[in-house]
Amino acid sequence: MNPLRIGPIEVDAPVVLAPMAGVTSAPFRVLCREHGPGLFVTEMVTARALLERGPRTMAMIAHAPEEWPRSVQLYGTSPLTIEAACRMVGEEHLADHIDLNFGCPVRKVTRQGGGAALPWKRRLFRQIVGRAVDAAGASGIPVTVKMRMGIDAEHLTYLEAADDAARLGVAAVTLHARTAAEHYSGRAHWEAIARLKREVRNVPVLGNGDIWSADDAVAMMRETGCDGVVIGRGCQGRPWLFADLAAVLTGSDHRVRPTLGEVAAIVHRHAELTVQHLGDEANALRAMRHHMPWYFRGYPVGGKVRADLGLVTTMAELAGVLRGLDGDAPYPADGEGPRGRAGSAKAPSLPEGWLASREITPQWEAKLAEAELGISGG
Repeated sequence: MNPLRIGPIEVDAPVVLAPMAGVTSAPFRVLCREHGPGLFVTEMVTARALLERGPRTMAMIAHAPEEWPRSVQLYGTSPLTIEAACRMVGEEHLADHIDLNFGCPVRKVTRQGGGAALPWKRRLFRQIVGRAVDAAGASGIPVTVKMRMGIDAEHLTYLEAADDAARLGVAAVTLHARTAAEHYSGRAHWEAIARLKREVRNVPVLGNGDIWSADDAVAMMRETGCDGVVIGRGCQGRPWLFADLAAVLTGSDHRVRPTLGEVAAIVHRHAELTVQHLGDEANALRAMRHHMPWYFRGYPVGGKVRADLGLVTTMAELAGVLRGLDGDAPYPADGEGPRGRAGSAKAPSLPEGWLASREITPQWEAKLAEAELGISGG
């Protein structure tokens, strides 16, 4: 298993946990790390929110003591705001690595010109990345970027954006091999990752999209030549996927296929870590609720039990419900399939006239700041 080098940081496996809103909190990152090695990134936060030091934002980028390297993902549309946020991360030792998100496809962000819409404005993209690299680099912190292929099939930007980013000094580039228009629908275009790898040779290229199993990760690396993989929806309710990845990347035939009893133990551990992180059982169990359907997908867990798992407010109640499960129930046949909501392809919501020019006008500089109000991964 080859390590992944992100600037001065050597990660013990070429595997990255992608930021997902409401999923990749510190407890889940620690749990994934307990199963296998890799780079585990925080939920995405806006540069503007970080500079304002809101309690929710600061909690989102808080790391557990055992986390290293500490990685945060920032999103922004203003070069000056991104620059200040990256400087803050470095000067206050908030993280060891910064990832910039240019892949968010959600309407509330792209309609303001942010997220996956932003690389279309090439000069603005270069300004943001360049200022981020310089500001973070002053503290020795490497910057990476994550992007999509473009806005739609007629407006692809990934090759030039990756080339620009590499020239500006980023430590790695991640491609989610879909356009913003495709959202999460259909199949990811792994051939785009392969093309990017052929054309960008001086920094690592990471692939993202449709990795639902360890075998998928190996297939992506073999077919595209990418230097590592970024896992998103495939690990929802499946932190053991990182154990599978560690096994397959070392040439082992072993695969982790937990019984229902073993999953129950993982859920209990996840809840314990969440209680430690939040300091309150009721809030912690409330935060666990959206994880429950993912964990028990495909297992013989009846409707009443599933409802009970969504209502527990103490660790004792959770333990009681988990004890009632059939611990010997085997790993389900559909355990390796797609997870999360794929949705359907749709025309991206963009500012009026956004595609008419690749330049950014003074009037748009003010409007772009509104895009930083959206907090969502991509």
